[in-house]
Amino acid sequence: MHTSSELTRDIYQEVRPAAAFQPLRGARTDSGRAPVPRHLAERGRPASASDALDASRPHPFQPAPAPAFPSEGTAFSGRAHGKVILLGEHAVVYGAPAVALALPSATCRAAARPGRQSGHGLVSFHLHTADRPGSPTEIEAPEALHTLVEAALERAGAGQVRGVELLVDSGIPPGRGLGSSAACARAVTGALDQLLDLRLAAAEVFELVQRAENVSHGRASGIDAHATGNPGLTVLHEGRTHAPPVGRQGWVVVADSGTSSSTRQAVEMLRTAFLLNPARRRDFLTRSTSLTSDGLDALATGQLKRLGRRLTETHTLLMELGLVTGPVHMLVDAALAAGALGAKMTGGGLGGCALALAGSPAQAERLATRLEGHGATRTWIAPLLEEGSPR
Repeated sequence: MHTSSELTRDIYQEVRPAAAFQPLRGARTDSGRAPVPRHLAERGRPASASDALDASRPHPFQPAPAPAFPSEGTAFSGRAHGKVILLGEHAVVYGAPAVALALPSATCRAAARPGRQSGHGLVSFHLHTADRPGSPTEIEAPEALHTLVEAALERAGAGQVRGVELLVDSGIPPGRGLGSSAACARAVTGALDQLLDLRLAAAEVFELVQRAENVSHGRASGIDAHATGNPGLTVLHEGRTHAPPVGRQGWVVVADSGTSSSTRQAVEMLRTAFLLNPARRRDFLTRSTSLTSDGLDALATGQLKRLGRRLTETHTLLMELGLVTGPVHMLVDAALAAGALGAKMTGGGLGGCALALAGSPAQAERLATRLEGHGATRTWIAPLLEEGSPR
């Protein structure tokens, strides 16, 4: 994906600096490999394994241009990143613990400005994604964004801004379990916060993002709304979050199967199955909670092989529920055959991505290459422990 053709370099002169935007790259060379820009190779994978930390970590003090509207005008910007679920998919909807990992090399930016036409709420929406190359396209905005803008304007009260124009430039493929909708909502919230001078606290940002997520997915657990704004690892359990201790560095390779999924469909499918068979629901929650708890203990004590086993067992559990598709399972098998410490589907299921755990940067690089050779349309690498973070 290429960013908008007309990026304005002076857009941040009046706003707070944001982290650098790292777009995905799609063009391949004759050798089958994409040209590698600094820090980032094709599809968000670090240029070399030794760069894995730098490429996946946001750079909060490096200004970056906001996506530019088709016509000139100062805009206010926001940014968020993707995420993957390591443990606890679907169980988290029912209050069980889950663990998510930030995927900062998959990013979403948003720009907001006062509407240039009459009307109230979201009056114009332009979108630019990997699936929509070229200039941003004006489309009908998702209902979740209409809800989000109305809520922000309500908080602002009577003011000069009645209508809002939005532009979203996203490098997070939708329908892959990577938190695309939550990242979009969080980036938009950041832009609205600046535009309307809301001065939102972290809890208020979460509240707005979660409101949009509930519109998008019907019943969102909240983990995406948290993880797309948090660095590193996030544990969510019964509505509360914390960053878990990490005893040893590891690397997670994320592979896109190229098939989209629907979190809402998967959640409703399980809800129906559990209503018909409550014992199955109890068994699933018990097993998922046990796997997640043991995985967190392995993470804290630096036992990566043990953590990997819990990941693979979680994949089996989700497969028993009918959530794993053929392309995703093939990627999991390929990762395990290539020596991954563990591998699983991630996100809502019924398509989307797989992830694999590696014990070294070199192994992560080999796994990413192997997964690309087995059908992954793109890969990302993220460290369990961000550089400089306390263990």
